[in-house]
Amino acid sequence: MSIDRRLVTIICLLLVAAAVIYVTLEKPPEDAEDSIVFRETMYYRNIGNDTVECGICFRRCIVAEGDLGYCRNRKNIDGTLYNIVYGKPSAIQVDPVEKEPQHHFLPGSQILCIGTAGCNFHCRFCHNWPLSQRDVETVGRTFERSPADLVEEAQRRGIPTISFTYNEPTSFYEYAYDTAKLAQEAGINVIFHSNGSMSPEPLRALLEYTDAVTIDLKAFDEDFYRDVTEGRLEPVLDTLEIIRQEGVWLEIVNLVIPTLNDDPEQIRQMCRWIATNLGTDIPLHFNRFSPAYRLPTLPATPVDTLEMAYEIAKEEGLQFVVIGNVPGHERNSTFCPECDSPLIERHHFTVNEVHLDDGHCSNCGREIPGIWQP
Repeated sequence: MSIDRRLVTIICLLLVAAAVIYVTLEKPPEDAEDSIVFRETMYYRNIGNDTVECGICFRRCIVAEGDLGYCRNRKNIDGTLYNIVYGKPSAIQVDPVEKEPQHHFLPGSQILCIGTAGCNFHCRFCHNWPLSQRDVETVGRTFERSPADLVEEAQRRGIPTISFTYNEPTSFYEYAYDTAKLAQEAGINVIFHSNGSMSPEPLRALLEYTDAVTIDLKAFDEDFYRDVTEGRLEPVLDTLEIIRQEGVWLEIVNLVIPTLNDDPEQIRQMCRWIATNLGTDIPLHFNRFSPAYRLPTLPATPVDTLEMAYEIAKEEGLQFVVIGNVPGHERNSTFCPECDSPLIERHHFTVNEVHLDDGHCSNCGREIPGIWQP
């Protein structure tokens, strides 16, 4: 590919990503609030002189009066820490649940996806960077939607699940928490997609009102987390164990990035950790990287690299391993670990056929873990 064609390809990818995240509802509900005020944050403490310590994630930001935390969504105003994106989503969209990705959660169903500005990571490869790497003042469009508005919208459209996604839910925790609580009371499912950096106490509180979680395990290497995401690995591993302990359905995504986290031995160590600490029935998605944000010159992940990762995971005993972001690949479907017959046949985000009888393989009868349609 020539340099000119490569640039055109990169620009097209960025434009598509920007278009996707700004798709929203047609218009605000007629009874939407005119202005949603800041919400005092949960899990912080005043440490004197109007300075506060935020406890929502592993960073434990010390925030002086008038300043913002690392995620740019929590502001200290006169010694009180406020969530300044509460009720101000920048992305509201209806997606298939497979896009989350969740493969063992109501396959073929729709989810109402919510995202705001801000994130507590700075991943160099983020494809949602126009949201996550901007604050509420520079992100562009925002919409006034209270938690009640979101629940009512899901009910009106007959959508069974609300998902907190696109950017990091930790950075809009109070908005997610209040919405999740109302949604569960109304019989609406709740899922969220996270980098896994939430502190244990707020995580456990949110999990009380959550049906399923997708966690990005971005690599199995502290140096990668420090240099490529400005995050840390250890809190993510703690998060995965807590979700498993709380009995909330869990799926893991590993975006395989050429030269950065595609070392076979590192992938093997990651898979072995998952099998040992979480169990062999956790679905693991190996997703293909495409050039994005601050890594526009890296190539897309070779398909044979993803297939190598798939084989390693199977060798380490993981039962439900899929290859993502490669439309048409056979192993994007889910197969029975007992008889290897297809359980859920997919083409990218579209479910073509489901071969399950009351949560069991329709061919051999093996029970398949997940949350299935009645």
